[in-house]
Amino acid sequence: MANHGYIARNGKNLGVWGLISGLKACYNLSTPLAAFLSIGGFFLLRRIRNVSLHKIGEHGRIEHDASLVHNDTSQGRKYAPIAIVGRLVDLLLSDAKTGDEAGEGPKFGERRTLMDASDVARARIRREKESPKLDGLHAEIARGEMAIILGVWETHAGKNVGVPVEWMREWIGCERLPKEWRPTHVQGLLDTHKRAASIHAAMEAQRASEASEKSKP
Repeated sequence: MANHGYIARNGKNLGVWGLISGLKACYNLSTPLAAFLSIGGFFLLRRIRNVSLHKIGEHGRIEHDASLVHNDTSQGRKYAPIAIVGRLVDLLLSDAKTGDEAGEGPKFGERRTLMDASDVARARIRREKESPKLDGLHAEIARGEMAIILGVWETHAGKNVGVPVEWMREWIGCERLPKEWRPTHVQGLLDTHKRAASIHAAMEAQRASEASEKSKP
């Protein structure tokens, strides 16, 4: 949001109301969802006064290991690494290019590929295998982050529904809003909760399938 001026570009002196306003203007979130994220964030940071983006990156508060595009926080470090890892971005996008859906897969390129809850689940399982175990709260935060984006940028292509992979690359890899995106609806708290639950259910199903395959003689 700072890159686009929805909050202070220097990332400093951020208050609850400014964050609520920025989230609504940037992502077209509902007031309840924006308030939940902002007030909840201050609660997890144990802050009343304004904060900076640097403070929000304090490890173990809102920030967590098993990020889809950042390395885990090294032991003894207070703040998480902020560098985007190109390899992780590529792996995330490849998780959507499985060809599970008609008209998708590597041969169709990024413009024809949509990332959905099953794809996010696949990516989350992969990263959680590579990282320290997340507690329940931070596992929910991790799913919720992607649930919001699945809702905000939901796109239909024939029978397929999801977020265009090219948009994900632009947002999560380059830290900017997709040029082609225009708000079509207000993203609400209840819908985001349902999408996070869908990601969770997909993760459980995929883990059960993996366990079943491993148990075969």
